[in-house]
Amino acid sequence: MTSRTSISGRWRGCAAVTGIASLLAITACTGGTVRPGVTPAPESPSFSAMSTPDATPTPTPAASYQPADASGRAQNVPVPVLPEVAKAETKEGAIAFAKHWYALLNYAYQTGEFRPMDDVTDTSCRLCSKVRPGIEEWNSEGRWIAGGLVEAKGAFTEFVKTSQGNYQVTTQLEQSPGVLYRADSSVEKSVPASQVLADIMTIRFADGQWKTIDVDRLGA
Repeated sequence: MTSRTSISGRWRGCAAVTGIASLLAITACTGGTVRPGVTPAPESPSFSAMSTPDATPTPTPAASYQPADASGRAQNVPVPVLPEVAKAETKEGAIAFAKHWYALLNYAYQTGEFRPMDDVTDTSCRLCSKVRPGIEEWNSEGRWIAGGLVEAKGAFTEFVKTSQGNYQVTTQLEQSPGVLYRADSSVEKSVPASQVLADIMTIRFADGQWKTIDVDRLGA
């Protein structure tokens, strides 16, 4: 995870149409004397219906994801979906959640939107609060970030719960080359791919879900 300083340092219906014929009653009279007349049997009502089968809606193709580049910010960035395995308080669940968290960080990098990450991150996360201002700044007023995404290459945990009810997961990360673009498309900063990075993430399982409590970058 990268702070704003790091960002500019290491890299900154069924339709039924129904026709119904009306019933007409006809009476007849004769001569000058009114005689009981026989009312002709009324015509049977005619009923016609024309039904149109349900029209099968044509699926609207999902807009394709377009990563950010020199021409503009990322488009149609999908919100990362939490894997099923990451919904359990298990060793595998902890590792899967940690990797998912970095996917949410990448989503924030590309969109400036932190809501998905906030949903699974405690406000006490110090490094998280440091990185946020830089990402928000470079996703405002027409600016954008291209690249610089983090990939969790590996994760490990002893899966031992502390007295505070937390677990620790160590993650090995790589960060792709990144570019910070100004609103006029000029380049503020270009940064090459990072060396291998390592984070220690403190997480907790409560109320049926994992939450990130803190993240520390080793050697930072």
